[in-house]
Amino acid sequence: MRTTAEPAVPARRASRDRRASRDRPDASARPTSRDRLRQAGVTLSYLLCLIGSAIGVGAFGGTPIAEAAGGALSADATHLAPATGAFSVWSVIYAGLAAYTLWQWLPGQAAGPRQRRIGWWVAASMLLNAAWILVVQAGWLWPSVLVIGVLLAVLARIFVGLVRTRRGGLVESVVVDGTLGLYLGWVSVATCANIAATLAAAGFAGLGLSPEVWAAVVLAAVAAVGVGLAVFGSGRLAPAATIVWGLSWIAVGRTTGEPLSPPTAVAAVVATVVVAVATVGLRLTRGRRTDASGRRDA
Repeated sequence: MRTTAEPAVPARRASRDRRASRDRPDASARPTSRDRLRQAGVTLSYLLCLIGSAIGVGAFGGTPIAEAAGGALSADATHLAPATGAFSVWSVIYAGLAAYTLWQWLPGQAAGPRQRRIGWWVAASMLLNAAWILVVQAGWLWPSVLVIGVLLAVLARIFVGLVRTRRGGLVESVVVDGTLGLYLGWVSVATCANIAATLAAAGFAGLGLSPEVWAAVVLAAVAAVGVGLAVFGSGRLAPAATIVWGLSWIAVGRTTGEPLSPPTAVAAVVATVVVAVATVGLRLTRGRRTDASGRRDA
């Protein structure tokens, strides 16, 4: 016996196909002056981001981030500070942003729906990244929290745009979705570390709770963010990868350096496992439900 619910499946599929067709790059579309302006804006933003990064590692007379603001953001400043090795992920992110900057200049990308949707947001994220470095260099910790909070919101906005539009293939999934997903995941962890460092520098005493308790609460929040991104992105790997990376280096920092805190290390490991299992589980579930469209996400 037929039920009234059966036609809903083809209807949903037709709706999804219409959205995919709308979001697919049109090779015949002509770039407009606004498209060219956006491409130039992204390129200039990347160059400024590179300059900011160089200042952040001590070039051009700048102070390394770990030493700026009285060392408030160093690897041994708080229970939520990742060990020094964690920050090597920026090399991957900057390389990915370079690839994205070149990608958006390729024929067919200038007028592409995805680039029109996220291009200016990506440019804004790179400028905010440079602004954060300069603010920290100046020793302004509370403004740095504001800047990184806005950066996180911008990256979340980009993530929503990417999830809701169709990718053009494997290369685009890696260069665009992969890079920006890694960026989002790392900034999610860095935001919590930044807030913890700012509170510690301001003399926050914990309201009677130990640093380990506060660290566990924040790590649970980071895990919740990771699971939320996995749910919304149907198990996208890139954001989870850098969240897991950051949490793992927090665990390393609390077992190999000051402040030593085995309870915090355990909480970080638990958060790491939760994010990893949730992401892989959701991805496998999505894989079983993927139809003949063959969509793959980074």
